[in-house]
Amino acid sequence: MKHIIILGDGMADHAIERLGGKTPLQHANTPFMDLLARQGRCGRLITVPEGFPPGSEVANTAIMGYDLNQVYEGRGPLEAASIGYEMAADDMAIRCNIICLSEGKIKNHHGGHLSTEDARVLISYLDQHLGSDRVKFVPGIQYRHLLVIKGGNKHIVCSPPHDHPDEPWQPLLVKGGTDEDGTGRMSPQETADLINDLILRSQQLLAEHPFNISRRAAGHDEANSIWPWSPGYRPSMQTLSQLYPQVKTGSVISAVDLIKGIGHYAGLRIIEVEGATGLSDTNYEGKAAAAIEALRHEDFVFLHVEASDEAGHDGDLDLKIRTIEYLDHRIVEPIYNEVVQWDEPVCIALLPDHPTPVEQRIHVNEPVPFAIWHRDITPDSVTQYDEVSCVTGAYGMLRLEQFMHELMKIE
Repeated sequence: MKHIIILGDGMADHAIERLGGKTPLQHANTPFMDLLARQGRCGRLITVPEGFPPGSEVANTAIMGYDLNQVYEGRGPLEAASIGYEMAADDMAIRCNIICLSEGKIKNHHGGHLSTEDARVLISYLDQHLGSDRVKFVPGIQYRHLLVIKGGNKHIVCSPPHDHPDEPWQPLLVKGGTDEDGTGRMSPQETADLINDLILRSQQLLAEHPFNISRRAAGHDEANSIWPWSPGYRPSMQTLSQLYPQVKTGSVISAVDLIKGIGHYAGLRIIEVEGATGLSDTNYEGKAAAAIEALRHEDFVFLHVEASDEAGHDGDLDLKIRTIEYLDHRIVEPIYNEVVQWDEPVCIALLPDHPTPVEQRIHVNEPVPFAIWHRDITPDSVTQYDEVSCVTGAYGMLRLEQFMHELMKIE
């Protein structure tokens, strides 16, 4: 049995009055997601362990079957792995967004949806002016980049910018924690002070850059501050093959660096798809085709689509519904129609990593609905794929790595 996980990042949501009390998943036209639910078995999954933030790095690592208490090191090291930056033993890597500030508040976490090309110019500019033997800015994708601090201490308190839209930014600056990591590293407070200084200096530099001068003149959102968050050291993870002998070979498909980073440490092959953006304009057909081709030769595929999460963070209900429908007929439909014809059976699992409710615009720590289908499975009574229908599914409520354990039992 081959296995594919199709993950719609952040597509779970809450009941919305404008939709007659339905969630976006309930409202959207999703015939193939509903088919998986109707012909398969459903349930709900707790993806975030107690004490952890409800971020994609946490939830996706748990969904892949890892114990977060053993392997979690924040987003920074995952970004580093994805972009090919080899961390030294004394490095601290931290995710570095380029964001938009306006009137003293965080207007958005993505700098007006920066293109990768524009962002690389800005990151290079910042590294030229702020980089040193201790500090290095490493370019990533779109607004998502990496800050590496040699000797930095990960025991600091950071605020993810996507969790604080329209909030004043100054109270959210980095704070020093109380834990220490022994000699050879800066203290948490010294690390926080350094990062906050970089934030303030970045604002001065970015305001003067021609890119933002042009955007300001055109009345567009500026990419006018860095915002580092989620630090960590180099993680120690077993590969999926070591954890699950059923996974002899596997691939990960995503436009998002942190998902690629998880895949790197999990021992999966990272497949790059031309036109994969992480937004609603991503190359859905290319991702579906890449997943089908990978399944021909490998045991396991993790296919991640970011678009619904970004729509949720932007509070765009119409776009979120559209991204869910895109996932249904441009990802799930072609994959199902292909593998249902194969002699070798394929198991399809469908789920989000966490809800990103459009009326809150942040990640929330709540169970997510999932469906598991293969052609010989005995269906349960669920007929639609959504947050409410899956409550009555045969799997009930699973926790964390239990999902992967159940998936790997299907052979």
